[in-house]
Amino acid sequence: MQKKAELYRGKAKTVYTTEDENRLILHFRNDTSAFDGQKIEQLDRKGMVNNKFNHFIMTKLEEAGIPTQLEALLSDDEALVKKLDMIPVECVVRNVAAGSITRRLGVEEGLELNPPTFEFFLKNDALHDPMVNEYHIRSFGWAKDEDIARMKELTFKVNDVLKTLFDEAGMILVDYKLEFGLFNGEIMLGDEFTPDGCRLWDKETRNKMDKDRFRQGLGSVVETYEEVANRLGVNLA
Repeated sequence: MQKKAELYRGKAKTVYTTEDENRLILHFRNDTSAFDGQKIEQLDRKGMVNNKFNHFIMTKLEEAGIPTQLEALLSDDEALVKKLDMIPVECVVRNVAAGSITRRLGVEEGLELNPPTFEFFLKNDALHDPMVNEYHIRSFGWAKDEDIARMKELTFKVNDVLKTLFDEAGMILVDYKLEFGLFNGEIMLGDEFTPDGCRLWDKETRNKMDKDRFRQGLGSVVETYEEVANRLGVNLA
């Protein structure tokens, strides 16, 4: 499958059309950004690590019965995916309090959340991805009721699969965001699952092993992503 034209350029990925109108190519770039693009750097090997990491995670989710857009790994930094009609909301599950929820609700970072919390956010950088609820999603026509229910169901199923996967590798899945879209009327997991879009802590030390290392200037961003991948058994060769 060959790239034809650039369809969309995001903060860290570029999307290309192919000769098949129902398939796209995702190029994972070395770009790293935070704070709605206010902090941007190029980190060597990051595109390769995230592409292979995402392929590993999506394969595990497919094996657990969760439909994803991923079709094949094409190269170190490119993947073939189904073309989804994306729903413009992010689904966020939090197992441990960190990030924005600690600021919004005044809770201490590290508080275990039982049961985990679920939140919707509008995917809109200009508005800084505001939190929304199911009424907003219905009223503005972003998704149908059955699609909302399916996204929530799949998001919690992802939690069941990945909490165990990371726990067995000595890590805590603190929180994560997912994006979904429609393919032939079926809700599927789209975009990516990498340390860019979740929070991971070491179980023993609570050291941060995700993009917070970049946000907070902790250093060793790609090296830490590689450690996460190696613990899980991702083949980065």
